[in-house]
Amino acid sequence: MNIKELLSRYSAGQRDFKNLNLMAANLRNTNLSGADLSGANLTKANLTRTNLSCANLSNAILTGAIMTDTNFTRANLTNITLGEASLQQAHLKGAILQAELKDSTPL
Repeated sequence: MNIKELLSRYSAGQRDFKNLNLMAANLRNTNLSGADLSGANLTKANLTRTNLSCANLSNAILTGAIMTDTNFTRANLTNITLGEASLQQAHLKGAILQAELKDSTPL
């Protein structure tokens, strides 16, 4: 599914987007509040200023994602995979956060 189709389906009321491959997707400034993105691959996605409040991102892969000023208020972020991700000024009030940090740099 491409981004245009995702946003069209979201606008039509669909919220179930489990296990989508959104690798390197540009979702900057979009509203996906309440969406179920559990298991989604958001590696290197641009989520700057995206509204993901009340969204389910459990088991999502967010490695290298840009999440500057992203709204995660009351979002489910359990078992997400982070590494080299940017969370500057992200809004996490009331979010459930449990992450696995993976560093690709050898020790």
